[in-house]
Amino acid sequence: MGAFDGKVAIVTGGSAGIGRSTAIAFAREGAAVVIADIDSTRGEEVAREVADAGGRALFVATDVSVDADVERLVARTIDAFGGLDLAFNNAGVEGTPAPTPECTLDNWARTIAVNLTGVWSCMRHEIPHMVNRGGAIVNCASIAGIVGFPGLSAYVASKHGVVGLTKTAALEYAQAGIRVNAVCPGVIDTDMVQRFTQGDAAAAADLVATEPVGRMGTPDEIADAVVWLCSPGATFVTGHALVVDGGFVAR
Repeated sequence: MGAFDGKVAIVTGGSAGIGRSTAIAFAREGAAVVIADIDSTRGEEVAREVADAGGRALFVATDVSVDADVERLVARTIDAFGGLDLAFNNAGVEGTPAPTPECTLDNWARTIAVNLTGVWSCMRHEIPHMVNRGGAIVNCASIAGIVGFPGLSAYVASKHGVVGLTKTAALEYAQAGIRVNAVCPGVIDTDMVQRFTQGDAAAAADLVATEPVGRMGTPDEIADAVVWLCSPGATFVTGHALVVDGGFVAR
Protein backbone atom coordinates (compact mmCIF):
# COMPACT_ATOMS: atom_id res chain seq x y z
CA MET A 1 0.00 0.00 0.00
CA GLY A 2 1.33 3.41 -0.96
CA ALA A 3 0.55 6.74 0.66
CA PHE A 4 -1.07 7.95 -2.57
CA ASP A 5 -2.96 4.88 -3.75
CA GLY A 6 -5.90 6.02 -5.87
CA LYS A 7 -4.62 9.62 -6.03
CA VAL A 8 -3.85 11.66 -9.14
CA ALA A 9 -0.88 14.03 -9.33
CA ILE A 10 0.43 16.67 -11.71
CA VAL A 11 4.13 17.51 -11.85
CA THR A 12 5.19 20.46 -14.00
CA GLY A 13 8.79 20.64 -15.11
CA GLY A 14 8.66 16.87 -14.79
CA SER A 15 11.09 15.86 -17.51
CA ALA A 16 14.30 16.19 -15.48
CA GLY A 17 15.88 16.99 -12.14
CA ILE A 18 13.60 17.62 -9.17
CA GLY A 19 10.45 17.24 -11.27
CA ARG A 20 11.47 13.85 -12.63
CA SER A 21 12.43 12.58 -9.17
CA THR A 22 9.13 13.78 -7.73
CA ALA A 23 7.05 12.22 -10.51
CA ILE A 24 8.75 8.89 -9.90
CA ALA A 25 8.31 9.24 -6.13
CA PHE A 26 4.59 10.03 -6.48
CA ALA A 27 4.16 6.97 -8.71
CA ARG A 28 6.11 4.81 -6.28
CA GLU A 29 3.56 5.78 -3.61
CA GLY A 30 0.71 4.70 -5.87
CA ALA A 31 -0.39 7.93 -7.59
CA ALA A 32 -1.26 8.22 -11.25
CA VAL A 33 1.10 10.93 -12.49
CA VAL A 34 0.71 13.51 -15.24
CA ILE A 35 4.09 14.88 -16.29
CA ALA A 36 4.10 18.34 -17.88
CA ASP A 37 7.05 19.98 -19.58
CA ILE A 38 8.15 21.81 -22.72
CA ASP A 39 10.67 19.00 -23.38
CA SER A 40 8.53 16.31 -25.00
CA THR A 41 11.34 13.83 -25.58
CA ARG A 42 12.49 13.70 -21.99
CA GLY A 43 8.97 14.02 -20.64
CA GLU A 44 7.80 10.99 -22.60
CA GLU A 45 10.84 9.10 -21.31
CA VAL A 46 9.85 9.79 -17.70
CA ALA A 47 6.28 8.65 -18.41
CA ARG A 48 7.63 5.41 -19.89
CA GLU A 49 9.92 4.95 -16.91
CA VAL A 50 6.95 5.21 -14.56
CA ALA A 51 4.89 2.83 -16.70
CA ASP A 52 7.74 0.32 -16.97
CA ALA A 53 7.89 0.25 -13.16
CA GLY A 54 4.19 -0.63 -13.02
CA GLY A 55 2.79 2.85 -12.48
CA ARG A 56 0.31 4.96 -14.41
CA ALA A 57 1.62 8.03 -16.20
CA LEU A 58 0.75 10.48 -18.94
CA PHE A 59 2.90 13.18 -20.53
CA VAL A 60 1.33 16.45 -21.63
CA ALA A 61 3.47 19.02 -23.46
CA THR A 62 2.98 22.25 -21.51
CA ASP A 63 4.46 25.73 -21.33
CA VAL A 64 3.28 26.96 -17.94
CA SER A 65 3.68 30.58 -19.05
CA VAL A 66 0.77 29.99 -21.47
CA ASP A 67 -2.48 29.85 -19.51
CA ALA A 68 -4.28 27.91 -22.25
CA ASP A 69 -1.59 25.21 -22.02
CA VAL A 70 -2.15 24.90 -18.27
CA GLU A 71 -5.91 24.76 -18.70
CA ARG A 72 -5.46 21.97 -21.25
CA LEU A 73 -3.04 20.13 -18.93
CA VAL A 74 -5.57 20.04 -16.10
CA ALA A 75 -8.40 19.06 -18.46
CA ARG A 76 -6.31 16.19 -19.87
CA THR A 77 -5.57 15.06 -16.32
CA ILE A 78 -9.24 14.96 -15.38
CA ASP A 79 -10.17 13.19 -18.62
CA ALA A 80 -7.44 10.56 -18.22
CA PHE A 81 -7.68 9.80 -14.51
CA GLY A 82 -10.98 11.21 -13.28
CA GLY A 83 -9.76 13.84 -10.84
CA LEU A 84 -6.86 15.69 -9.28
CA ASP A 85 -5.51 15.33 -5.75
CA LEU A 86 -1.85 16.42 -5.75
CA ALA A 87 0.18 18.98 -7.66
CA PHE A 88 3.84 19.90 -7.67
CA ASN A 89 4.11 23.20 -9.54
CA ASN A 90 7.80 22.96 -10.25
CA ALA A 91 8.54 24.30 -13.74
CA GLY A 92 11.07 27.11 -13.65
CA VAL A 93 13.90 28.93 -15.37
CA GLU A 94 16.92 30.63 -13.87
CA GLY A 95 17.07 33.55 -16.29
CA THR A 96 20.26 35.35 -17.28
CA PRO A 97 22.46 36.63 -14.42
CA ALA A 98 23.05 40.39 -14.44
CA PRO A 99 23.05 43.30 -11.99
CA THR A 100 19.56 44.69 -11.47
CA PRO A 101 19.90 47.70 -13.86
CA GLU A 102 21.28 45.39 -16.56
CA CYS A 103 18.50 42.80 -16.34
CA THR A 104 16.74 43.08 -19.71
CA LEU A 105 13.01 43.48 -20.05
CA ASP A 106 12.84 40.19 -21.95
CA ASN A 107 14.77 38.35 -19.23
CA TRP A 108 12.59 39.84 -16.50
CA ALA A 109 9.35 39.09 -18.35
CA ARG A 110 10.24 35.48 -19.21
CA THR A 111 11.50 34.64 -15.72
CA ILE A 112 8.43 36.08 -14.02
CA ALA A 113 6.10 34.51 -16.61
CA VAL A 114 7.41 30.99 -16.01
CA ASN A 115 8.37 31.04 -12.34
CA LEU A 116 5.60 33.15 -10.83
CA THR A 117 2.75 33.60 -13.29
CA GLY A 118 3.11 29.93 -14.22
CA VAL A 119 2.60 28.86 -10.60
CA TRP A 120 -0.42 31.16 -10.29
CA SER A 121 -1.86 29.78 -13.53
CA CYS A 122 -1.39 26.20 -12.33
CA MET A 123 -3.19 26.88 -9.06
CA ARG A 124 -5.88 28.84 -10.89
CA HIS A 125 -6.82 25.70 -12.82
CA GLU A 126 -5.94 23.04 -10.22
CA ILE A 127 -7.76 24.36 -7.17
CA PRO A 128 -11.32 24.27 -8.56
CA HIS A 129 -10.94 20.53 -9.12
CA MET A 130 -9.78 19.99 -5.53
CA VAL A 131 -12.46 22.01 -3.73
CA ASN A 132 -14.94 19.15 -3.47
CA ARG A 133 -12.38 16.38 -2.80
CA GLY A 134 -9.48 18.00 -0.94
CA GLY A 135 -5.91 18.01 -2.09
CA ALA A 136 -2.34 19.10 -1.57
CA ILE A 137 -0.30 21.53 -3.65
CA VAL A 138 3.42 22.16 -3.38
CA ASN A 139 4.96 25.08 -5.27
CA CYS A 140 8.66 25.04 -6.01
CA ALA A 141 10.25 28.20 -4.66
CA SER A 142 13.95 28.29 -3.71
CA ILE A 143 16.26 29.61 -1.06
CA ALA A 144 16.12 32.60 -3.44
CA GLY A 145 12.56 32.98 -2.16
CA ILE A 146 13.95 33.47 1.36
CA VAL A 147 17.16 35.45 0.83
CA GLY A 148 18.62 37.64 -1.91
CA PHE A 149 21.28 36.78 -4.46
CA PRO A 150 23.20 39.53 -6.28
CA GLY A 151 22.83 39.35 -10.04
CA LEU A 152 19.59 37.36 -9.98
CA SER A 153 16.95 40.05 -9.51
CA ALA A 154 14.28 38.46 -11.72
CA TYR A 155 14.79 34.97 -10.31
CA VAL A 156 14.82 36.17 -6.69
CA ALA A 157 11.73 38.32 -7.24
CA SER A 158 9.88 35.43 -8.85
CA LYS A 159 10.70 33.00 -6.05
CA HIS A 160 9.83 35.48 -3.29
CA GLY A 161 6.55 35.89 -5.17
CA VAL A 162 5.96 32.13 -5.13
CA VAL A 163 6.33 32.06 -1.35
CA GLY A 164 3.83 34.91 -0.94
CA LEU A 165 1.40 33.38 -3.41
CA THR A 166 1.64 30.05 -1.59
CA LYS A 167 0.77 31.63 1.77
CA THR A 168 -2.17 33.51 0.29
CA ALA A 169 -3.69 30.46 -1.42
CA ALA A 170 -3.15 28.40 1.73
CA LEU A 171 -5.21 30.86 3.78
CA GLU A 172 -7.91 31.07 1.13
CA TYR A 173 -8.46 27.30 1.02
CA ALA A 174 -7.50 26.17 4.52
CA GLN A 175 -11.10 25.26 5.31
CA ALA A 176 -11.74 23.66 1.93
CA GLY A 177 -9.45 20.71 2.60
CA ILE A 178 -6.70 22.00 0.30
CA ARG A 179 -3.21 22.41 1.72
CA VAL A 180 -0.79 24.67 -0.14
CA ASN A 181 2.91 24.70 0.72
CA ALA A 182 6.21 25.56 -0.93
CA VAL A 183 9.54 23.81 -1.01
CA CYS A 184 12.69 25.93 -1.07
CA PRO A 185 15.64 23.92 -2.40
CA GLY A 186 19.22 24.98 -1.85
CA VAL A 187 22.00 24.15 -4.30
CA ILE A 188 20.79 20.96 -5.98
CA ASP A 189 22.69 18.94 -8.57
CA THR A 190 20.40 19.57 -11.55
CA ASP A 191 20.60 20.76 -15.16
CA MET A 192 19.87 24.29 -13.92
CA VAL A 193 22.97 24.32 -11.70
CA GLN A 194 25.04 22.83 -14.50
CA ARG A 195 23.89 25.61 -16.82
CA PHE A 196 24.70 28.17 -14.15
CA THR A 197 28.25 26.85 -13.71
CA GLN A 198 28.67 26.17 -17.45
CA GLY A 199 30.54 22.98 -16.68
CA ASP A 200 33.29 24.87 -14.87
CA ALA A 201 34.66 22.73 -12.03
CA ALA A 202 35.87 25.75 -10.06
CA ALA A 203 32.45 27.40 -10.28
CA ALA A 204 30.81 24.17 -9.10
CA ALA A 205 33.28 23.98 -6.22
CA ASP A 206 32.40 27.56 -5.25
CA LEU A 207 28.73 26.59 -5.09
CA VAL A 208 29.49 23.53 -2.96
CA ALA A 209 31.50 25.76 -0.63
CA THR A 210 28.34 27.76 0.12
CA GLU A 211 26.64 24.66 1.53
CA PRO A 212 27.42 24.02 5.23
CA VAL A 213 27.00 20.26 4.69
CA GLY A 214 29.81 20.38 2.11
CA ARG A 215 27.92 19.03 -0.91
CA MET A 216 25.07 19.77 -3.29
CA GLY A 217 21.68 18.28 -2.58
CA THR A 218 20.13 15.67 -4.85
CA PRO A 219 16.81 15.84 -6.69
CA ASP A 220 15.64 12.80 -4.73
CA GLU A 221 16.10 14.68 -1.45
CA ILE A 222 13.78 17.44 -2.65
CA ALA A 223 11.31 14.87 -3.97
CA ASP A 224 11.21 13.28 -0.52
CA ALA A 225 10.29 16.65 0.99
CA VAL A 226 7.54 17.22 -1.57
CA VAL A 227 6.10 13.75 -0.97
CA TRP A 228 6.05 14.42 2.78
CA LEU A 229 4.29 17.77 2.33
CA CYS A 230 1.60 16.00 0.28
CA SER A 231 1.34 13.01 2.59
CA PRO A 232 -1.03 12.16 5.46
CA GLY A 233 1.93 12.87 7.76
CA ALA A 234 1.67 16.59 6.99
CA THR A 235 -2.06 17.18 7.34
CA PHE A 236 -1.56 20.10 9.77
CA VAL A 237 1.00 21.81 7.52
CA THR A 238 -0.18 24.54 5.18
CA GLY A 239 1.14 27.94 4.13
CA HIS A 240 4.67 26.80 4.93
CA ALA A 241 7.84 27.37 2.92
CA LEU A 242 9.98 24.32 3.70
CA VAL A 243 13.68 25.05 3.28
CA VAL A 244 15.71 22.03 2.15
CA ASP A 245 19.15 23.52 1.72
CA GLY A 246 21.89 21.78 3.69
CA GLY A 247 21.94 24.65 6.17
CA PHE A 248 22.50 27.48 3.66
CA VAL A 249 20.07 30.01 5.13
CA ALA A 250 20.88 29.05 8.74
CA ARG A 251 24.17 30.91 8.60
